[in-house]
Amino acid sequence: MRAPSFWHTSPDQPALRAQFLRPLGALYAAVTAFRLKRGLAYRSDIPVICVGNINAGGTGKTPTVIALVQHLLARKLAVHVVSRGHGGRLTGPVLIDERIHGAADCGDEPLLLAGFTSVWVARDRAKGVRAAAEAGAQVIILDDGFQNPGIAKDLSIVVVDAARGFGNGLCLPAGPLREPISAGLARADFVLSIGPDAAQAEFTERWGLAITIPHLTGVLEPLPTGMDWKDLRVLAFAGIGHPDKFFSTLRDLGADIAHSVALDDHQPLSTTLLRRLEGQAADLGAQLVTTEKDAVRLPEALRSNVLTLPVRLALRDWSPLDKAFCKLGL
Repeated sequence: MRAPSFWHTSPDQPALRAQFLRPLGALYAAVTAFRLKRGLAYRSDIPVICVGNINAGGTGKTPTVIALVQHLLARKLAVHVVSRGHGGRLTGPVLIDERIHGAADCGDEPLLLAGFTSVWVARDRAKGVRAAAEAGAQVIILDDGFQNPGIAKDLSIVVVDAARGFGNGLCLPAGPLREPISAGLARADFVLSIGPDAAQAEFTERWGLAITIPHLTGVLEPLPTGMDWKDLRVLAFAGIGHPDKFFSTLRDLGADIAHSVALDDHQPLSTTLLRRLEGQAADLGAQLVTTEKDAVRLPEALRSNVLTLPVRLALRDWSPLDKAFCKLGL
C-alpha cells in the first residue's frame, strides 16, 4: 500500500480529506495510548535498544539497525536483533538461518539483517528477547516495536525521514503517524533524522520546536562495491517505503534510468513479475537493478540477473549514542 499524498501536506493547513479523517485519527491515537498503558512490560537482564518510528512506512529504520549492529560489534559485543518478522509466516521465536529460511518465512528485513548478526523472529517479542538472552546475547536491538508495550526498552531511537518529517502531523488514517509526536517523543531517548543537508535544514525549521530530546542526524550513502553506475542504462524497481529515494540515489550516481517501477512496501516478487520486468528491461536495452532489501525477496533462479545497490547509514556524530551505551554498561 502506498501512502496517500494528503498525509504529506502542510501541518499548518492539512488537506480537506485529512481534516475529514481527523476524528478517526484522534481515536487511533487514544487506542494506541490505552494499549501502551495496559499490562506490565517484560524487562530483560541485558540492555534492549529499540529502533522504531512514529511514522508508518519507510523512515530508514533498517539501515539504522545495520549501523547500530556494526557499531556495537566493533565494541566486541554479542549483538542480537529481535524482529516481529513482518510479512513472514514464522511465529517463533526462531533464529534465522539464511541457508534454510526465505523472505516468505521471516520477512525481508530479518533475512537482510541476518547477514550481519544473529536475528530472532518472534511474534511475541518478549519470548524473542528471552531466547536471544539465553543464546548469549549481550545486547539486543529491537527492530521496530516502539509502540509494543510488552517489552521494556533501555534506550529508544525514533527514526524519521528528514525530507518527509512527520507529514501533516496527524494520526492514522488522517496522517502518517502511529501516535502523536509529543506522546511518542516523551518515551524516546533520541530522534534520528535521515537525509541530506537541505532536507535536514527543512526538518529542523519545521519540526525543531517539537523535538525536546537529543537530535541525531545521518545520511544514507551508497556502499562502494566497485560498480560503475555512470551512464549505465537501468530499469530500476523497488518495493520499499519510499521508492523515489532509491531512484534518486541511482540518478545521483550517474545511472541512466530508462524506466522505474515503484512497488508496494514488502510486495512479493513473484517469478511472473520478474519475468515481466526482464522483458521490459530487454526491450529498453536496460539492466535490472533493485535495493538490498528487495533483493532478498527475489526468486533464487533470477537473482543473478538483477544488480543490487546497497546503502549504509552514515551518522554524523556517534558520541551521544556512545555515551548512552556507556551508561548501559556497553
